[in-house]
Amino acid sequence: MNQSRDPTLHQRILGDIEGRIVSGDWPPGHRIPFEVDLATQYDCSRMTVNKVLTQLAKAGLIERRKKSGSFVTQPQAQSAILEIHDIKAEVQSLNLPYSYAVSKKVSRKAKADDSRRLELPVASSVVEVVCIHNAGARPFCLEERLISLATVPEAADADFLTMAPGPWLLNQVPWSTAEHRIHAVSAGAELAAALDIARNTACLVVERRTWSGAGPVTHVRFTYPGDRHALVARFTPAS
Repeated sequence: MNQSRDPTLHQRILGDIEGRIVSGDWPPGHRIPFEVDLATQYDCSRMTVNKVLTQLAKAGLIERRKKSGSFVTQPQAQSAILEIHDIKAEVQSLNLPYSYAVSKKVSRKAKADDSRRLELPVASSVVEVVCIHNAGARPFCLEERLISLATVPEAADADFLTMAPGPWLLNQVPWSTAEHRIHAVSAGAELAAALDIARNTACLVVERRTWSGAGPVTHVRFTYPGDRHALVARFTPAS
């Protein structure tokens, strides 16, 4: 098997299984097909399937039982779904044309603040990327990202001109753990200029760190004008 297609195939299998769970096609208690059957269905190694099921289990979407298989769990919160947010899909859901532009991309040594954000030793090699994502003619959000070159050395040569950093990373590195932090800020002069908003406009900041088995992958900060973004989660009572 060509290993270069594994990351993309990983995302395809993950999306297929997650979609069946979220849609209710596979309800709580449903047994997931066995690894060997999924490997045959997708023409891939059992290791690829195992990584997908491990990721789903860490997300709380399935429960893996020894000698019995994997089963869909009873959902606790919609926001627990292990899915990296797709800005392009969000913009297109608003029936607006999506575009993005890279304003900065540089490889450098990690500074003290970078070390804190990525949990890396100071002076580790990182890539810093800054992008503006647009919805129609207006800026939709500012993306400020650090990528660990120890975990994703391919990022040093990527220009991100045809694919934004987020989707590019998903195709490169199957991630295992994510952490989100959400808070509000008032736009200073630099942020206001980047987002084409007035100074002191309220903005929503979503920060995310992701890890793979090899270590920290990326820290990203998305900043949205407060009137252009909302976070919605639907909850059900715990059983």
